[in-house]
Amino acid sequence: MILSFPRSFRFGWSQAGFQSEMGIPGDEDPNSDWWVWVHDSENIMSGLVSGDLPENGPGYWGLYRVFHENAIKMGLDIARVNVEWSRVFPNPMPEPPSSNVEVVNDKVLKIDVDERDLRRLDETSNKAAIEHYKAIFNDLKNRNIFFILNLYHWPLPLWIHDPIRVRRGDLSGPTGWLDIKTVINFARFAAYVAWKFDDIVDVYSTMNEPNVVAWNGYINVKWGFPPGYLNPILAMKALANLIQAHARAYDAIKTISKKPIGIIYANNAFTPLTDNDEKAVELVERDARWSFFDAIIHGNLYGEVREDLRNRLDWIGVNYYSRVVVKLINDNSYIIVPGYGHTCEKNSVSPDNRPCSDFGWEFYPEGLYDVLMKYWRRYHLPMYVTENGIADSADYLRPYYLVSHIYQVYRALSDGVDVRGYLHWSLTDNYEWASGFSMRFGLLYVDYVTKKQYWRPSAYIYREIAINKAIPDELMHLNAIPPVKPLRR
Repeated sequence: MILSFPRSFRFGWSQAGFQSEMGIPGDEDPNSDWWVWVHDSENIMSGLVSGDLPENGPGYWGLYRVFHENAIKMGLDIARVNVEWSRVFPNPMPEPPSSNVEVVNDKVLKIDVDERDLRRLDETSNKAAIEHYKAIFNDLKNRNIFFILNLYHWPLPLWIHDPIRVRRGDLSGPTGWLDIKTVINFARFAAYVAWKFDDIVDVYSTMNEPNVVAWNGYINVKWGFPPGYLNPILAMKALANLIQAHARAYDAIKTISKKPIGIIYANNAFTPLTDNDEKAVELVERDARWSFFDAIIHGNLYGEVREDLRNRLDWIGVNYYSRVVVKLINDNSYIIVPGYGHTCEKNSVSPDNRPCSDFGWEFYPEGLYDVLMKYWRRYHLPMYVTENGIADSADYLRPYYLVSHIYQVYRALSDGVDVRGYLHWSLTDNYEWASGFSMRFGLLYVDYVTKKQYWRPSAYIYREIAINKAIPDELMHLNAIPPVKPLRR
């Protein structure tokens, strides 16, 4: 039996600029906080970052045609790619006209990006970077690849964020998402990018995984994200500014474009340890997911009604890799139970006898169905699965991962959810942030010395699904939890 998707459904891939663009001499982007962060000697010596350097990456900036040719051979017809703010504006943007900005205390209520401001921004932008991005994006469109343009995938220009100063406790600036000036300039950046590329773009995303930026920057500091400054209050402040930045960027793009605008969010499936822990799931979903989306859909920011934030979303990008298991504590709080989800040992087996990846992330495909269904029931907005993949250098788990997770998307579609595409993370191996090149997520293996790309077996499996827009019966044996005996324990 063939499990067929609608002909309009798209299969493709997602990638990030910092992780994939660099690799060819001369293509470096040294003007971002992430560049400084992973090159910092103290971060390297402490093991906070790997010591691998992004300038040795897969080289998408210069080799984009090779990437796109492999994508076409794989039958892919949708891509999510971002522009790097630090490439477009390596130097400070000019100040906006004061009459264009309305700020009350820490609330950025309005930002008008008019023709005069766009022209001034154009005078200070990096024209070579703009033209090169235009060439990359036109190459996608010329191959009939549906194009999601994402505006922010984590690196900030250094003139906006000095992560080393903040890590040392110096909050005198520049402090990135702790500063409302970043909200203002992000909206202007979004408008400028739309002004330059709207004729190429199919849909926009304002940002990728803002929750990860806030939590890993200021709470989960052992993950190695800038600025690595432990302070839960600052995490909430950063998250509030990211919410405001999305809303103001949404408004700014809408003055230029009629294209749909979404946001891409990092999601876990939250599961109870026992039947008595169901309330813990409700609590953690409120904290980790609904509080953010209720702000930009219903205008409810941490209990305060903000009409300027309401209905600022056209679609939801769902990133999903694994789950989190939670246990209820004292009827109104919860803890995360170690050993499951993202807290496994690398290449281990979870207590549920499920294999865990090179990263230590548990194989849990049914969680993707859970996340899609809950978004649909709560908000009834269209969705794309914008990231889903596994760190698996042996390519043993990935064939199972692909088929079983795409099957869960099929289940959601069959139950009436408006899911419009599945984008795998990622097409090729790339630079996995603080973990460097050790984590291989690619359908294509990259030799980082020669930059050659080689097809893994899972790439051929994905090709069969993408070309047929279906899961053929011959692949359904992979819709299963992989046998765990071959894994290292």
